Amino acid sequence: MKTNLKKSSLLLFLLILFISGFLISLLIGPADTGFRDLWDLIVNQDNTHSKIFIDLRLSRALLAFLVGASLSLSGAILQGYFQNPMAGPFVVGVSSGASFGAILSIYLGLNVHLFGFSLQSIFSFASGFAIVSFVYVLSQRKGVYKVETLLLTGIAAGALASALTSFLIFLKSESYEHAVFWLLGSFALSGWNQVTAMLPYFFLCFVVAQWFAKDMNLLVLGDDTAQSLGCPVNRIRKLFLVVSTLLAASSVSVAGIIGFVGLIVPHWIRLLIGPDHRYLFFFSSLTGGVFLVFSDLLARTLLPSTELPIGIITAVIGAPFFIYLLNQRR
Repeated sequence: MKTNLKKSSLLLFLLILFISGFLISLLIGPADTGFRDLWDLIVNQDNTHSKIFIDLRLSRALLAFLVGASLSLSGAILQGYFQNPMAGPFVVGVSSGASFGAILSIYLGLNVHLFGFSLQSIFSFASGFAIVSFVYVLSQRKGVYKVETLLLTGIAAGALASALTSFLIFLKSESYEHAVFWLLGSFALSGWNQVTAMLPYFFLCFVVAQWFAKDMNLLVLGDDTAQSLGCPVNRIRKLFLVVSTLLAASSVSVAGIIGFVGLIVPHWIRLLIGPDHRYLFFFSSLTGGVFLVFSDLLARTLLPSTELPIGIITAVIGAPFFIYLLNQRR
């Protein structure tokens, strides 16, 4: 009963933050607007206000929510997958690898679609999947995961992918702002095209993760135990690896590298409601989305004359938390 009350209270709190975050995002921007202008849009369907509130601000808030939810869900999956609270798409190199694939497709001038997927997304997924598979293989010895190997391999692989990404940007990019967009993350170029591209990936991955959440609970007990309880371990591991990589890759393809969201949010939620992935996946997604909406608000408003890359905001919050986790495990 106490656990259910805690989950209900958390859900109510997150829904309040969700509504507040979107409302504030609609009202704050370079153009001076207020509730009266928003009401005028609702009543009179004013075209000018429609472009400001709907095309610019609402699309940006929705994209920030989808990216935050995707990164958090990816982190929750990877933490269960590696049985390590310090795993995440940024820490194990998925985000950096996905960014390299996206930039590589741009550098090669591949701007076509295949079976409804852009080649940028396919390249992003393939390189991110290659990185996390590499980390997965090297982080275990005789079937046992080594925390130190996981962290060091992930950081090294991510650093290599980031270096290659920077090199391609140096060769191709015509402006410093473009490099910042990919290396530090930003929603400055967001629009409805990015939202509609991101939404199917997130929805599909969320449904699959929730459907197999019970199997993730079994994987945490160990492969042998999970196998004895009827879980097809090899198939489920491959499935979750694909899902987590797709979530991170789709996020990177629309917003660049945004670090630490997939690390800190699932850990917070696990401390609040426990390790049951049937609830952990849902609450991590909702919390991550809300967290990134407010982080984007900070990025837009902290400095009056310019906009900060959102990766700076998440790094300022996430880096100390990562150090704290290291000290706790030590």
